Amino acid sequence: MEDKIGRLIILIMCCSILKGAVSQVYSVGDENGWSSEVDYGSWSEKYNFTVGDVLEFTYNKGQHNVFEVTESTYRTCDGSSGVLAKYESGDDKVELTESKKYWFICNVSGHCLGGMRFGVDVKPGNTSSTNLDPTPSANSGNAFDTWSLGLCIFAFQFLLLLFC
Repeated sequence: MEDKIGRLIILIMCCSILKGAVSQVYSVGDENGWSSEVDYGSWSEKYNFTVGDVLEFTYNKGQHNVFEVTESTYRTCDGSSGVLAKYESGDDKVELTESKKYWFICNVSGHCLGGMRFGVDVKPGNTSSTNLDPTPSANSGNAFDTWSLGLCIFAFQFLLLLFC
């Protein structure tokens, strides 16, 4: 009996670790994508970003771009200096690899000053199973996250049938 309880505890711990380790993919601007019609300050405040999350920028190639910049460049909207990375594919995925403040702008003339810019404060990864973060939009979900939770629930129910 002690062996069965020990296995059950290990399974619960593994499921908790797996659930907390899964990153999120956030579609910047949700269904509107990366365009001049979105308030990105409000958009970015809806979520709590952690290390490992991915920002997905979707836009028409040639009409916009994404520059990761320093705070100074973000504030002035002058992409002639302070550029850390450039993305121009129209379907850019930026992994948030560090716990820090990230700054993004569109460097097409007038777009940054028109509102196509935002910053995100990325926190260290969450390894606990308790997540009080707001739920990402339907476009921002991660299929693996849903799958892993479903697998854990199935395994837990199976073990309950075996032990009870």
